[in-house]
Amino acid sequence: MVKAAEGTRRPARSSVWLERSAARGATDRRSDQPSGLDRARITAATVRLLDAEGLAKFSMRRLAAELHVTAMSVYWYVDTKDDLLELALDAVYGEMTLPVGELGTEDWRDQLRALAAEYRSLHVRHPWVSPLTGNYLNIGPRAREFSHAVQRVVRGTGLGPQGQMGAISAVFQFVYGFGTIEGQFIRRCANAGVSQDDYLCEALRGVNTDPELADSLKQATGLIEAGGAESVEEMRERDFRWALDLLISGIEVAVGAESIPPPRS
Repeated sequence: MVKAAEGTRRPARSSVWLERSAARGATDRRSDQPSGLDRARITAATVRLLDAEGLAKFSMRRLAAELHVTAMSVYWYVDTKDDLLELALDAVYGEMTLPVGELGTEDWRDQLRALAAEYRSLHVRHPWVSPLTGNYLNIGPRAREFSHAVQRVVRGTGLGPQGQMGAISAVFQFVYGFGTIEGQFIRRCANAGVSQDDYLCEALRGVNTDPELADSLKQATGLIEAGGAESVEEMRERDFRWALDLLISGIEVAVGAESIPPPRS
């Protein structure tokens, strides 16, 4: 039974960045490719479509129509839809502004806040990034640049290797979740044709009709009002900054704890 199951197991998908053509940075894979196309143009059109219509509606046929070519023309440049989505994912990573200062020339806290803000904005601008991040290896050139910047900044905290990995996970998994929820909420409001504040008010009115939910809502509303925010965006900005500062404070405590020598046995 085990052998039969192993025989039907599908191999893990590799990456478009491990293909020889991608490694060479090639945009044209054949000498007789359709004129007027290249990987850069196809990738840019993919990003536009994903932004406008979302991941669920994206298809190679829809992309070909956007480019005014046949679907087969696109396949001159990419082997699969997955390859194209992976290219689009790495392309938008290039939108982020990364710190350029050497270690010690700028406070690591400010650099970490800046990277967190860029990563959050990426997920808000492109809600389709979140599901793709978990599907692919994220080893494209722009994703690697971001990863290296994060690692360099976190090394500047003074944490040891294990602490650095924990700090990266704590900060950027938080930002990933925060940006994902924020981006989805903004898109939901846009699809409904209402502002974020109006959408929230309408949702709260609906919840208030259920006695059990109304009690929980009352407590949550109290927390919201206690912060003094006058809009959904203000509340979100307040919560993001507060949570990020909390994580940074935790890193500072961990740095201090690592600097204390262990007790003698």
